[in-house]
Amino acid sequence: MSKGRLEAFSDGVLAIVITIMVLELEIPHEGTWVSLQPLIPKLLSYVLSFIFLGIYWNNHHHLWQAAERVGGSVLWANLHLLFWLSLIPFVTGWMGENQFSRIPVALYGAVLWLSALAYYILVRAMLAHHGKESVLASAIGGDVKGRVSLYIYTAIPLAFLAPWMALVLYVAVAIMWLIPDHRIESRIAR
Repeated sequence: MSKGRLEAFSDGVLAIVITIMVLELEIPHEGTWVSLQPLIPKLLSYVLSFIFLGIYWNNHHHLWQAAERVGGSVLWANLHLLFWLSLIPFVTGWMGENQFSRIPVALYGAVLWLSALAYYILVRAMLAHHGKESVLASAIGGDVKGRVSLYIYTAIPLAFLAPWMALVLYVAVAIMWLIPDHRIESRIAR
């Protein structure tokens, strides 16, 4: 299978996930600012999830720029990632609907952790498929941000004590990934 087909499929799935997520936002029946106030938790949940999905889409795109080919293990690892990302609209809606209460915030974090783990597995599958001397391997390096993200998400149990503290950690992961990572782009440019 060509990498283009896999990348197009993944882009389509992510587009659908984002569409489902935005369709979960309720439209107020009144044309006032006050009518938006009950939607603030849902809007904040949506913004955070949109950022995470954008980060995954961006990093996925860069990953495929460095890829040369696709194999069976890579296909399954990519599907595994898409599975966890497809659950983001559910946990986003639940968290916003319940105004960031403990269990929804913990489950949101669990889905984020499983998505990060699935991405890490995808990267490892691609590295195994391409070899240690590939452009991809030299571009990825030690993947410090990927490992740090997984460690930060292990604080998910914190959501049962102080959901806002867990949310701060989730936002910290998003901020860390919003800082541009030029490893793949710079390696390909060489």
